Amino acid sequence: MKPRHKRAMAILAGVATLGVATALVLNAFQSNLVFFFSPTQVASKEAPRDRAFRVGGLVEAGSLQRDPNGLTVRFVVTDTAKTVPVSYTGMLPDLFQEGKGVVAQGKLGPDGVFVAEQVLAKHDENYMPPEAADALAKAKQGQMPSLQQQMGARQ
Repeated sequence: MKPRHKRAMAILAGVATLGVATALVLNAFQSNLVFFFSPTQVASKEAPRDRAFRVGGLVEAGSLQRDPNGLTVRFVVTDTAKTVPVSYTGMLPDLFQEGKGVVAQGKLGPDGVFVAEQVLAKHDENYMPPEAADALAKAKQGQMPSLQQQMGARQ
């Protein structure tokens, strides 16, 4: 084989390896990408049904129910306009309580209940995740943009 052919084969092998590595990285990134939705967006069916996402807002006062036989907890997340029922099995953060900010990550069940895999509570009186604070403010004003409007603004 001529040196020119060897060099071409080496370049071709390098490009193929780079292509496979890029595809694997993009696939891993896509599978770990989690979007945030407000209860208003979930209620208007903008949230995905077959994929994990985050929902955030305030834990509605009086909505916390604990299973007496296990670690399952049910509560309602609200953005003051709409609500989403949430079910979570596990230990809740110490700062989790009614009337405070929360972000839950999981999937929406066929019955409309959000099944959380992870629950995050705000860490002090002045903090709320920016996405949740923005969603609460927009819901209060009745200006919740659709997912298509949000995606168009990002591009």
